[in-house]
Amino acid sequence: MALITNSGDSKLVGVRGIEGAYPFYGELETQPESAAEQYQNKEGDLVDATLMLQYALKPGDSVKLGNSVFAILGALISAPGTSSIGTSIAPPVIIPYDAVDATGLVQVGSRVGYDFYFVAKPEQDLVALDKQVDPQLDVENADLDTHISTAERLGRSYDNFGKFLNLIAFIALLLGCMGVASSIHIYVQEKLRSVAILKCIGATRRQTFLIYLLQMAGMGLLGGIFGVLGGLLLQQSFPLLLQGLLPFEVQISLVPTALLSGLVLGILLSVLFALMPLLITCFVSPLRALRVEENGFKKSRTAQIFVSLGILLFVFSFSFWLIGSIQYALFFVLGVLVVFALLGGVANLFMRTIKRYFPTSWGFTTRQSLLNLYRPNNQTRMLILAIGLGTFLISTLYFTRDILLAQVSLEASENTPNLILMDVQTEEKAAAAESIEASGLAVLNNIPIVTMRMHKIKERPVRELILDTTSTQNRWVLFHEFRVTYRDSLVASERTVDGSWPQEAEENSLVPISMSANVAEDAQVKVGDTLVFNIQGVLTETRVAHLREVDWARMQINFSILFPSGVLEEAPQFHVLTTKAPDADKSASLQRLLVQKFPTVSIIDLRQIFTVIEEILGKIAWVINFMAFFSILTGIIVLIGSVRTSKYQRIKENVLLRTLGAKNKQILRITALEYCYLGLLGGGIGIMLSLLGSFLLAKFVFEVSFVPSLIPFLVVLPGILMLVLLIGLLNSRSVLQSPPLEVLRKEVG
Repeated sequence: MALITNSGDSKLVGVRGIEGAYPFYGELETQPESAAEQYQNKEGDLVDATLMLQYALKPGDSVKLGNSVFAILGALISAPGTSSIGTSIAPPVIIPYDAVDATGLVQVGSRVGYDFYFVAKPEQDLVALDKQVDPQLDVENADLDTHISTAERLGRSYDNFGKFLNLIAFIALLLGCMGVASSIHIYVQEKLRSVAILKCIGATRRQTFLIYLLQMAGMGLLGGIFGVLGGLLLQQSFPLLLQGLLPFEVQISLVPTALLSGLVLGILLSVLFALMPLLITCFVSPLRALRVEENGFKKSRTAQIFVSLGILLFVFSFSFWLIGSIQYALFFVLGVLVVFALLGGVANLFMRTIKRYFPTSWGFTTRQSLLNLYRPNNQTRMLILAIGLGTFLISTLYFTRDILLAQVSLEASENTPNLILMDVQTEEKAAAAESIEASGLAVLNNIPIVTMRMHKIKERPVRELILDTTSTQNRWVLFHEFRVTYRDSLVASERTVDGSWPQEAEENSLVPISMSANVAEDAQVKVGDTLVFNIQGVLTETRVAHLREVDWARMQINFSILFPSGVLEEAPQFHVLTTKAPDADKSASLQRLLVQKFPTVSIIDLRQIFTVIEEILGKIAWVINFMAFFSILTGIIVLIGSVRTSKYQRIKENVLLRTLGAKNKQILRITALEYCYLGLLGGGIGIMLSLLGSFLLAKFVFEVSFVPSLIPFLVVLPGILMLVLLIGLLNSRSVLQSPPLEVLRKEVG
């Protein structure tokens, strides 16, 4: 805890003691610049710039860390190896390495890590060095990181997130392709007479097919060019979108392979999804040029099957290219097919239900608007699919975000702590508890903690298991320093899996312990197996007597290993005290009081951590929302395209309605109701599917109860409905304003 001497405020910080020419690469960016070089010589410190702004600090002020007071030499703007996410919880404060001991911060229970930095020779093979030295350091509970391994580890983490966003974009692209197929279907239906005339003057089946296929390829090329240009413009906003989410500055650069792949993808998908509707041109009879009302023509089921298989193969191949896993690519394709099938199936069921149980008693405009949903060449299925999938993505995001926040949220119970005092030494325990109670708050927990490592697992030394590449234990167990407590009862977050607890230690026998089921599985032990722990130099033989399941997601102090009472009381230990502050002001005043009395104690305010987690999830949600918006945008483009493509057909319907006596007001109401049905049906189906998917996630993945958010119902669904209605009416204005003679001239012509 850093104590601000000017105001008496306190703040949890991450203290870094540095000596030498750190950093070898990059630089400490400070204000003033000279502070980066002076802090080691003048026994001062560098304080996070945001922290200084928050507490109105300036160079020359002082901060107390433990038992030492440091003059602030400058604001730390950035340093290699820090990120805004990590510093949100514990802002960095840099002091000289030689000044660490005097602070008293390094004692029993302190979380201390030591990093040694080396500069390798330019010709050094770092991969070979890592393979040779890292196993030797593992035995000593140390680790070697090179810039290559660190970059790979960091890259894998963000690569998974990038793959997820790629898949969302790919779903939007598939929707666009289905919109292309639907629009081409209407376009081909209107060009069947032209195809028949071409065949009458000698054009072959292949020639007519290629004529329209080349048209689609040309439109795909043009769309790909516009898409690449739009992507380049959008790319300029990425630094703002990802600011604070990534631990490095985002730099914009052009990647020719990405531009080329985007262009090729646009052409390929346009051609591939145009094949199915274009197959109709192969089977148009020349008689259609003379017999206008002829509607029948043969269809090749074999050709349709081959085209469908080709589309599925492409989707699978492209998914595999994005994900890099055959199994995950297969699951993705199956998931897309299931969602598409459910959306399409519900749309078909809705239209058949309306057709079978048509409300004949309704008024003219409402009946006509329903009839429009299953008229020839309608776009109902396609629009419901596009709108529904976009709504599904956004709603699932909100529901999943609520699930994640619920796991880390603070319960409203009186026994749920929100302030945790760490590193309370045994001689400070009673005084710290008295200070909390003197402030009018109750001490909810007073937990002793002893640190230890595994020395033997089932009679095999851990050092031997580390060197044995065939050992089945999860290697983190072999290196981990366990923080263990002792008690004779289970808490609310624990459930017995095997054995019984409590068990008291008996003289001249192995000490019974309780292990969490996940740690026991990683250590490959079960009830009855023996373990030897190195408790700060003292070897203690134990027996696994109890296994329990621990809910690690709950915001409380949980332990992987429990000892019974009567064993660890005399071991070097520290304590954790918890309490619950009713509000932020009370929490701040108590923290100031405790830090002044116990300067080496760390205090964690869970509400601040919860706020940081919510901000992080909010940033991730914003990015995913940004990508999911493309699915909604695709639905809008499909909606615009379908209205434009079937414009002439709608004009004919308009003329017929006017001939029957309908007024413009009635036609406008029919159009508005039709798009209301589409928006309500597509959005409603998407939200219901997201409810089902989120419930399954909560039950089988997160294993928590699911309480759905109201945002998709109160915001997303009305927003989608209004958007669809607005776009539909704006694109139908020309249809509503078209005079009847325009259609009659075209019919006569």
